[in-house]
Amino acid sequence: MTPETASPAGTSAEEGEGHRLWHVTLSVSGAAAPLPEVRRGLEQLAHDHAFLLTSRYAEDHAEIRYWEEARDLHDAAAMALRLWGEHRSSADLPPWEIVGLEVIDRATYRKRLATGRAPAPVAPVGVHPW
Repeated sequence: MTPETASPAGTSAEEGEGHRLWHVTLSVSGAAAPLPEVRRGLEQLAHDHAFLLTSRYAEDHAEIRYWEEARDLHDAAAMALRLWGEHRSSADLPPWEIVGLEVIDRATYRKRLATGRAPAPVAPVGVHPW
């Protein structure tokens, strides 16, 4: 069962007591880096971060979409803002800065998806060029 198909209200098997699932879109950018290195870094990040759904990348920017489990929006956003910096060395990511962040709860994501105002769940999951 994926976060998109889990039970609609309250907690599900994926959510611990007091925790909810949050859909995160993190945008980063900076000086151009070789595409193979960007891809390799994002693939390592996907391996290190179990809930990573997809990454799109170019030589000077990337967008990462994933689910985060957290007690509230504040915690989910704080974890999202640390993701790039904490994995920069271990995943050998470019020294880019975070330039955008969106964190929404699962219910809001589903409402947007149902009305065509959210990107569809990604398939195939993984790291893809822009």
